Amino acid sequence: MTDGIEVVRHPRARRAKLSLDPASGRARLVIPPRASAKAALAWAATQGEWLARQRAALPEERPFVDGAALPFDDATLVISWDEAASRRVTRHGDRLVLGGPIETVGRRVEAWLKRESLRLLSEDTAHYAAQAGVKVMKVAIGNARGRWGSCAASGVIRYNWRLALAPRAVRRATAAHEVAHRLHMNHSAAFHALVAALYGRDPAPERGWLRAHGAALHWFGRGSDEWISGGGGGRLAG
Repeated sequence: MTDGIEVVRHPRARRAKLSLDPASGRARLVIPPRASAKAALAWAATQGEWLARQRAALPEERPFVDGAALPFDDATLVISWDEAASRRVTRHGDRLVLGGPIETVGRRVEAWLKRESLRLLSEDTAHYAAQAGVKVMKVAIGNARGRWGSCAASGVIRYNWRLALAPRAVRRATAAHEVAHRLHMNHSAAFHALVAALYGRDPAPERGWLRAHGAALHWFGRGSDEWISGGGGGRLAG
């Protein structure tokens, strides 16, 4: 990282390319293997106005703080901190209620969301695995930078926990996508036909939603006192 710009040498790069990750807000400069990093950075320094415009268009930070609203499984939940309440996060209708230290509200709300995300995605995965007649060895969650889901040959399926913040249909389409990989470890016509059969239709609208809005999901929790950076935008799934 130099001057706030991540420099990456790519074997197939033919020229310097500057981009801004809409999920993290980080600037990235890709250069050919033998290119001068100094010269490339000097060029990037002339792109200040372009970077400023790109940063101005980034989603707003949505910290997990008292009174904040967040999407969850087709509902909107409002964080409600009450000094007299238990420090444990509990859901009461459309409210997430918690007490305890107010400076750790963000961390505890995020932990609750991760637990609930794992529960929902485990249920979705089991549903589609039963339809496909396949076995999934384990369902796990993370905050992968490059994709919303992945399926290993071992049968382990991993999802980005922020799918719980997406519409239910988008989350379930991702689960159908990953379960289909238990039979087709590729993106062939047979694979896409299976995804559509499991989901009930072609999930093109859900893929489109993630392309258009997925990066914004990474800004939920950002700005909280306990927020730790990580993750980024990416494909619907692996």
